[in-house]
Amino acid sequence: MANSPEPSSALYYYYLFIFKQLEVARKYTDYHTEKFGYKKSNVDFIYGYIEKLSEAGLKDSSFDIIISNGVVNLTPDKTAVLKEAWRVLKDGGEMYFSDVYANLNLPQELRGHSVLWGECLGGALWWKELLRIAQEVGFSTPRLVTARPFNVDNKDLLELLGDYKFVSATFRLFKIPPDCPRTKCEVIYNGSVRGCEQQLEFDANYTFQAGEVVEVDEETAAILKNSRFAAKFTIQPVSTSKTAAVPSGQRCSGQSKASEKASSWPFCFQDL
Repeated sequence: MANSPEPSSALYYYYLFIFKQLEVARKYTDYHTEKFGYKKSNVDFIYGYIEKLSEAGLKDSSFDIIISNGVVNLTPDKTAVLKEAWRVLKDGGEMYFSDVYANLNLPQELRGHSVLWGECLGGALWWKELLRIAQEVGFSTPRLVTARPFNVDNKDLLELLGDYKFVSATFRLFKIPPDCPRTKCEVIYNGSVRGCEQQLEFDANYTFQAGEVVEVDEETAAILKNSRFAAKFTIQPVSTSKTAAVPSGQRCSGQSKASEKASSWPFCFQDL
């Protein structure tokens, strides 16, 4: 490999670790193919950078869903990551990811701190920046699923961080066609998602009970109509003669504007 790191460098051992992981994963592909009853493998293991998925051979509009856990904060260019994710997703596709977020925009001296970076703190995105970047790239409003405090126990790091606080949060981003009509709708979940037959916890705002009518805002309706969830719901325009019933399991009512829905985030960040 051209420009390979020196064998004594930390970067060398990082690359060695990554390639060892790939080696183990590929070694057991046939085993898991047989164990789970597939005639051929439905998994590929590819080496590449999440900011440069095209260099790894991932084509435009070729994936239904991207799942990421604690990785985006370890790249310095979050915008490039989301742009590449949007590029490779099909219309209606989703990026479902968990990461660490900060209550404020971190200064460069904290972002450049090697220990904080390694602890997933130095690269933490200010949660309001996620909203801006997602909309700039073309995603729907980020939908908060869960959030909890990300505690720092090291006294030296706490002193260094001062008033900066962090949460671990899971968001859903959907790639919805820009020309898709956006109108309020009444939806009924049909209970056909495996493991969620009685109710579907969609995000922090919506839990859909099977068989019950829920009125949803314009953006939620557009997502349900144009994503892999379309077959899981009966969807119709809001009736002008009646108000949709709100199931007891729903955490809060739908709001008329996506930007207003985004403003509900702080309830999970209120302790920051």
